[in-house]
Formats: sequence, structure tokens, C-alpha cells
Amino acid sequence: MHGRVLLQAELALIILMVLGCVLIGQQWSFTLYQVGLLAVIGATILSIAVGNVPRAARGWRAAGAIVIILAVTAALFIIGILLVPCLARLGQ
Repeated sequence: MHGRVLLQAELALIILMVLGCVLIGQQWSFTLYQVGLLAVIGATILSIAVGNVPRAARGWRAAGAIVIILAVTAALFIIGILLVPCLARLGQ
């Protein structure tokens, strides 16, 4: 049953990504475009975490795994952002 919750969470994130793409594609409201863009970004990052949680994880263990994966993902983004100026200087 708990593995089913993770599958439902993945499905909900996929639906959110599709809805976000529809909002990005509409041409009537810039606010809806911004909401769609944030939805796609957020759902993608959460999908990375939820998709990598072992199916055997349950309850707090699954939640802890998601938090750890999100922390590692955030750390990699921050390290990448901090490395950009150094790498740009190497290319000059």
C-alpha cells in the first residue's frame, strides 16, 4: 500500500507538470505563465526526489529519503552556481 502512495505521488507530479506546460503555452495571462513555470520547476525537482525513493520505504523513512534527496539536489545546484564564475575564468 505504501508503494502505491509513492506511485500516486509520481502520477500527481506528472499531471502537475503537464498542467504547468499548458499554462506556459497559453497566451492570455502572464501571471498564469509564471504559475505554470513555477509548477513545472517545482514538480520536476520533487519528481527527482520521489522517483528515487525505494519502493520498500514507508512512512517517515520515505519522507526522510525525500528530504535527503532534495537536500543533495539543492547542494548540487548551489555548488554548480558557485562554480560558474571559476569555470568561466578558466575559459578566458
